[in-house]
Amino acid sequence: METDKDAERELVSEMAAVAAELLDGLPQELAARAMLAPFGDQDVEEERVRWFYTPTDHGGVPLNELDPRRQGLVMRLLATGLSRPAYVTACTVIGLENVLDAVEGWGTDWGRERGRDPGLYWVRVFGRPGERLWGWRVGGHHLSVNVLIHDGTIAAATPSFVGADPATAPLPGGTLRPLGGTEDLARDLMTSLGREERARALLHPRAISDIVSGNRARVRPGDRMIRVPELFRGPMREPRLAAQAARIDETAERGTGYTEEDHAAMALTREPRGLPAADLTAGQREVLRALLDVYTGRAPEPVAAAYRRHYLADDHLDQVHFGWAGAVEPGEPHYYRLSGPRLLIEYDNTQRGANHAHSVWRDPDGDFGLDVLAAHRSGRPHRH
Repeated sequence: METDKDAERELVSEMAAVAAELLDGLPQELAARAMLAPFGDQDVEEERVRWFYTPTDHGGVPLNELDPRRQGLVMRLLATGLSRPAYVTACTVIGLENVLDAVEGWGTDWGRERGRDPGLYWVRVFGRPGERLWGWRVGGHHLSVNVLIHDGTIAAATPSFVGADPATAPLPGGTLRPLGGTEDLARDLMTSLGREERARALLHPRAISDIVSGNRARVRPGDRMIRVPELFRGPMREPRLAAQAARIDETAERGTGYTEEDHAAMALTREPRGLPAADLTAGQREVLRALLDVYTGRAPEPVAAAYRRHYLADDHLDQVHFGWAGAVEPGEPHYYRLSGPRLLIEYDNTQRGANHAHSVWRDPDGDFGLDVLAAHRSGRPHRH
């Protein structure tokens, strides 16, 4: 997708400057964790594509090990990799750790000093900022932002994960719903469909308990939902923590009533499932465009604008399929999926009485810029 190159290069220059300032003068032990180099080294690459959305070690240095100035630089780096609305959402998600702590009675134990901790959001830089190839990641519980830079442009901004627990929380005179638009637009689209179209869009009468793609480095046809204990960095050595993860998994599975056959029915497929945009009315297509923009609009504006233009073209939009699982009534467990060429979007809100949401935007061919790197190594030209 063609972007405003001047704006994009200016933004990438800011990213490099902020990342360099963040790394400059770090104590040796922190510096060794904050930056992995050289880019392309096998160990570095294996870590670059290892990502999480659970309360586990995301790799790098967490905010609570940095001084206030560097904490500010991490947030500034995060802001360069997101649009302003997406950055506000990310900050809200980080702050929700305090709310979740209260919801759980201040007693959750994940084998660390504080179970729900807004200081446990990690930053890691891959390669040296400003070089031809480099990247960075900021992630923690319910947040993972991954950016690859190639030749001074943003070569990849996926996987992009944002979750919210609680998904709905009270405010004085109102309600906090960080992913409200993400959920409401999809529901509006589903409820606007006629009986036949709704039947074609329905992937399963009951919602699955999590996104199916999970935290895989690459998504492929046949992938099934990853179970909770496997979503952490390595096996849990402490029996009480392993038992806790197993309990969460068992509770979620019991809530959905899913069998292996149900999971097979919800597996990712080579050909998109659901209702194609080509069969939507003009009004429904605009709702779908708005929903797509909620996700691709997480990217910095030059990249988001390119996606916006891309899906304005009818032939590109026509290839997107919309699928739904579960109930359509607000407050009930549900899941939806958007899929098409170089596109996989998933959203689920099933756990904790349908008040715990996950959302992810992925490019099955280009997550982490793996397509760009393949072209780079072969000498082939690449256009994103």
